Amino acid sequence: MTDRLPLLLFTHPACASHVPPPGHAEKPERLAAVVDAIRDTYPDLPWREAPLATREQLARVHADTLIRQVLDTRVAEGTLQLDPDTFLSPGAADAALRAAGAGVASVDAVLGDEARRAFCAVRPPGHHATRDTAMGFCFFDSIAVAAAHALEVHGLERVAIVDFDVHHGNGTQAIFERDPRVVFCSSHQLPLYPETGHAGERGVGNVFNAPLPPGTSSEGFRAAWADTLLPAIEAHRPQLLLISAGFDAHQRDPLAQLELEAVDYLWITGQLRDVARRHCEGRIVSMLEGGYDLQALGESAAAHVGALVADGAAW
Repeated sequence: MTDRLPLLLFTHPACASHVPPPGHAEKPERLAAVVDAIRDTYPDLPWREAPLATREQLARVHADTLIRQVLDTRVAEGTLQLDPDTFLSPGAADAALRAAGAGVASVDAVLGDEARRAFCAVRPPGHHATRDTAMGFCFFDSIAVAAAHALEVHGLERVAIVDFDVHHGNGTQAIFERDPRVVFCSSHQLPLYPETGHAGERGVGNVFNAPLPPGTSSEGFRAAWADTLLPAIEAHRPQLLLISAGFDAHQRDPLAQLELEAVDYLWITGQLRDVARRHCEGRIVSMLEGGYDLQALGESAAAHVGALVADGAAW
């Protein structure tokens, strides 16, 4: 439809209210870097406030024990440590609910023909959270919640989730590895936390991993997508493309050792945009995952959004 918005952006102030301990990499300043970079580069793009996800929406992919742990644990001040990297703070539940809610609202907007694509500038990230465990800075797997909403509420039969975060999206893979409606395609550094995502992990034939050794630069990253991951997405013919958009494979990122630059995120987003144009009327929902150098994060997120809003040929 020609009257769809080219791109809709979602965020919420509550996503900055989750404050881990001092010195933690997943800090509120990350979100400010992303939002400021996008607003400065694309001041005319429309923004929406992310709604709260409901327990019913979370329960499609998460066990009740995890939902209650995150939402019903009262942290009056300070933080409560759930694992070596993951801390509940007084604002954690609201932030996680807004992040997951942004994904749900984006799916509704894109599948409801309000917008062609959507990007969720939210935190905390989500792709490490498994069905029953919060881990790796993540409480709820927001991209999985969005995918389940597309499948169960909108009745889609084929969804693709792509993940170019430098860390493997173990939670997303675990949630969908037995569901042939969902293809999961990931490039990531290995060895690196969480030490999953080996090429031999195939689910029911719906999982495609392209592990990259430390030091991999643009050439290796682009080859992995061109040779393995993009063809897998094409073969699935998705009705909706979902992106776990982590920007920590950038050469400046302190938590990993890949050598990408912002232009590589422009390239991969353009490739994914063209796949979506061929199979699902351009429909894409993208959600922020990792990225821990503030300058690189802002530049890379702006490049990603630039490719999402564009309609020219891929770079």
